[in-house]
Amino acid sequence: MLWDGVRPADGPAEAVGPAAPGRPGRRPPPGVPRNAAAARDVVTRLLEAQFCGLAGEGPADVVVADALLVTSELVTNAVRHGGGLTGFTAEVTDDGLLLTVADASTRAPVTEERSPGVVSVGGYGWLLVRRLAKRVSVTYLPGGKHIVALVALA
Repeated sequence: MLWDGVRPADGPAEAVGPAAPGRPGRRPPPGVPRNAAAARDVVTRLLEAQFCGLAGEGPADVVVADALLVTSELVTNAVRHGGGLTGFTAEVTDDGLLLTVADASTRAPVTEERSPGVVSVGGYGWLLVRRLAKRVSVTYLPGGKHIVALVALA
């Protein structure tokens, strides 16, 4: 099952949202989640549909939590720092959950250097994505980028 950003999300009202920040009057393409909560809903429904009825063969709760955290971080970063979410797909493959998140920025994701003993708020999302995903890649395109993350489901 593929949520390809073209089909409607079939989810809550917030599945398609208002204009992306910094781009007045433009709405995300049909089916693109408006926020992290709507993206998590898409992934949850995808995993439920994929593993429904497979007693003992679905991913463990901790694996699902990791998949939802990676989804949330990628979408939140696209909305907050990437000029808006412009595309979103989630697909279960033989290797795991394959997420593709597109945004409107050509800037690379930022990993902040941390001083030992200094606690700061924020700036951990990209580190979490890189730690929890089996594989992460960034493809730069004119007018934006695609981040692809593979989260193991076993």
